[in-house]
Amino acid sequence: MYSQAMMAIPVKTPNVLEATNKKGLFEDLERLQKRLSLCEKALADYLETKRLAFPRFYFVSSADLLDILSNGNDPVQVTLTAVCHFMLFIARTFPLSNPARVCAIIIVDPMCHVFVPHQVSNHLAKLFDNMCALEFQKDSNNQATKIAVGMYSKEKEFVKFDQSCDCDGQVEFWLNRLLDRMRATVRHEMSEAVIAYEEKPRDRWIFDYPAQVILTSTQIWWTTEVGIAFKRLEEGFENAMKNFNKKQVSQLNAQIHLLVGNLSAGDRQKIMTVCTIDVHARDVVEKIITTKVDNEQAFTWQSQLRHRWDDNNGHCFANICDAQFRYCYEYLGNTPRLVITPLTDRCYITLTQSLHLIMGGAPAGPAGTGKTETTKDLGRALGIMVYVFNCSEQMDYKSCGDIFKGLAQTGAWGCFDEFNRISVEVLSVVAVQVKAVQDAIRDKKKKFNFLGEIISLEPSVGMFITMNPGYAGRTELPENLKARFRPCAMVVPDFELICEIMLVAEGFLQARILARKFITLYTLCKELLSKQDHYDWGLRAIKSVLVVAGSLKRSDPKKAEGEILMRALRDFNVPKIVTDDMPVFLGLIGDLFPAMDVPRKQDLDFENVVRKSVLGLKLQAEDNFVLKVVQLHELLQVRHSVFVIGNAGTGKSQVLLSLNKTYHDMKLRPVTVDLDPKAVTCDELFGIINPATREWKDGLFSTVMRDLANVSHDGPKWIILDGDIDPMWIESLNTVMDDNKVLTLASNERIPLNPTMRLVFEISHLRTATPATVSRAGILYINPTDLGWNPIVTSWIEQRTVQTQRANLHMLFQKYLPTCLAHARSASFKKIAPVAECSLVQTILYLNEVLMTPENLPTDSSKELHELYFVFAAVWAFGGALFQDQLVDYRVEFSKWWVNEFKAIKFPSQGTVFDYCIDPESKKFVSWADRVPKFELDPDLPLQVRNLSFNVPNENHTHVPKEAVQLQIRI
Repeated sequence: MYSQAMMAIPVKTPNVLEATNKKGLFEDLERLQKRLSLCEKALADYLETKRLAFPRFYFVSSADLLDILSNGNDPVQVTLTAVCHFMLFIARTFPLSNPARVCAIIIVDPMCHVFVPHQVSNHLAKLFDNMCALEFQKDSNNQATKIAVGMYSKEKEFVKFDQSCDCDGQVEFWLNRLLDRMRATVRHEMSEAVIAYEEKPRDRWIFDYPAQVILTSTQIWWTTEVGIAFKRLEEGFENAMKNFNKKQVSQLNAQIHLLVGNLSAGDRQKIMTVCTIDVHARDVVEKIITTKVDNEQAFTWQSQLRHRWDDNNGHCFANICDAQFRYCYEYLGNTPRLVITPLTDRCYITLTQSLHLIMGGAPAGPAGTGKTETTKDLGRALGIMVYVFNCSEQMDYKSCGDIFKGLAQTGAWGCFDEFNRISVEVLSVVAVQVKAVQDAIRDKKKKFNFLGEIISLEPSVGMFITMNPGYAGRTELPENLKARFRPCAMVVPDFELICEIMLVAEGFLQARILARKFITLYTLCKELLSKQDHYDWGLRAIKSVLVVAGSLKRSDPKKAEGEILMRALRDFNVPKIVTDDMPVFLGLIGDLFPAMDVPRKQDLDFENVVRKSVLGLKLQAEDNFVLKVVQLHELLQVRHSVFVIGNAGTGKSQVLLSLNKTYHDMKLRPVTVDLDPKAVTCDELFGIINPATREWKDGLFSTVMRDLANVSHDGPKWIILDGDIDPMWIESLNTVMDDNKVLTLASNERIPLNPTMRLVFEISHLRTATPATVSRAGILYINPTDLGWNPIVTSWIEQRTVQTQRANLHMLFQKYLPTCLAHARSASFKKIAPVAECSLVQTILYLNEVLMTPENLPTDSSKELHELYFVFAAVWAFGGALFQDQLVDYRVEFSKWWVNEFKAIKFPSQGTVFDYCIDPESKKFVSWADRVPKFELDPDLPLQVRNLSFNVPNENHTHVPKEAVQLQIRI
């Protein structure tokens, strides 16, 4: 009530000074601020107790944790009480940068109980690797109870719990029970799958268990069968390993044939993942045969990650060299796995040995070599939760400390992407934090002192850092931190092997031949095409093309595989090729895939909708423009981050607008948010923690992304970032743009990029972007010649209401514009600043808009009069930006060129073409001097005004802008 009375003051006293100078107001506000700070501290302490009870809460923001706690007593449906209205009132009365301060008033008071109509399961994806929803038991009235009987992954895979899980009581307690039940279920399913492998045909066995269980059980049996083959070799059966290899090839071919059949998306993904691992298993066995290894203790075999099932204690273990890890049974869903190459094997050895020696791992290397993905894939192979954090300058030692505190208590792995972007001062403190955790593991402690606080320890915790040495904005790691991590150099992987295995996983039988052609094409493109900033021929680009090829293969399984790959390579890469490189690229395609003339796959119905939408925007539905819209649509189906690149005026915004209008006309309910990332600082864009108060101030981008992530419908959602690329801000989006699809903030909040969300960057170049950035997005390059000036002019002419005026203007543009633009390209005349062709065209349109008034051009005006005003506009559009240096007056040179080139409209012989304007009465050229009013000095005028005088340069430069302002026309 006191706050209500305070807010009533400005209502009663409208004058700002009087209202803010009320006696005692400052003291009252200061007292209220202290009370709010006290509440905030109490809330922070309260949340810390909850995080200690369920350590995965360290990886959610305070706002999310408050939401979870307020809904935790009922995981299905809860009701809104009147106390919420009080919270809303407080929020409106005292708008603070941190909403937690408002909530503190309610949470700390034991008389208040707030329940919001939400489901805690909305937050499951932030707490578990791939559990996004729960299945609840129904009562006699078919209403959901608080008993969970199963879980769903993000891929809609359902796994029934081996026992039901009670989700009643305080949220931190039942979440711990849910975590235990999840692990017990995966372990139970795995034990059954291992036994059933021998009892069922493999093609049926694969569909009877969850994808994670199938994959791990396959690896367990591979280890077992290779071990059996080694024993048979020792017993004298020389062909034991070769026979097993034949069995592998037979199983692999059977799975490939399954892929081209009628499968659900989940089953197809499961078989593709099994194929990926089986190909590696086949290659390892072939290597054993080739190198004539006949001993199980040989390094060739010992260096492989080998899963085994221990019947004595009912657990899965993974061995590699002399390191052993117990499987952690985190539910991973139906996720794809990384293609394993010799580089991956070496990285596995280095990272596992670093964990065995109680150190961290530090993969380092250029972009696109798989540093983060290899770390994540190793975690998946061990069934462990891997948190990826995108490091930035906003991270301080306290936020890093909270991360390590959470990792130590959960036993999860933390992968710090671009670790050397953190400031060196923070890194020195981080070294102490890492040492505290590693020393506790080495001493085999259950609890340990972490920076003055006693916390529990799970020994499975692992810490990994990835770095791109030499990139902009990087710092050198302190020596005390380097000593805590074992380095691992990641070089360029074997692209051909990766391509071959992925083609196999996509269902291609001629994978080896096609992979060689694929990589040959990309190698030649890298060598023969021009060096463009947006060209990327790396691993991410390869993967995207293979995804397209796989979808084409499934849509037309009878088509020749060479034609399918050729179409995918051509159609996916053509949108990013510049005009000059197009003949070379198409020539390379033709040489590698001779005698193949495969038309582009067209969706004619969609293209017709695009044309109607373009016309609805009063634009020209030219084939090239429609093609760019369709290419953007196809690109957004494959990549969740896209760069739309082109010079100013090439139609980037109109392509985006047209596709958005197309989606709208198709009733897809698109949502777009435009923002300029360079208009604010990095702290304002992504948020920052106040180092003194630990108060989190949210950023513009994080707010927009969170809001879009919470939009319930499944229509397209775009965040369009329109502005120059800067490594300082765009590299904070690395984890959003890569396969993690998560925005990690300095507050430890993790905002997911939903499947319907896309990042679109509208930019003119990528000169300042690092290779790490370029490789993370698809490219749509709009060449200046793709659209040209004709659509712009045609759309403008169609807005004219007089038919004769349209005809005259069309003729005049065709007569003058090509010649003028060709001469502008020749660089004969120097301009004050570079002016794009489209800007010259827009200028002549705006000038004509100003000049073509009913007073100047009545409806019955002659063709000659139209041309007179058009020539005046063209002269100033193409010559207005010219300047005079010490040697040459380029305006004079332009005047000479114009008079010699165009003789239909004659200028007076004296002076230049810029010295004359059109007299509205006589409709003839007159000197600007005739329009300058005679200046008479008034001795009574102030000195400032007395110094102003009117002259010819003033008049000819202010005449058109004055007219444009009166007509409200841009110029």
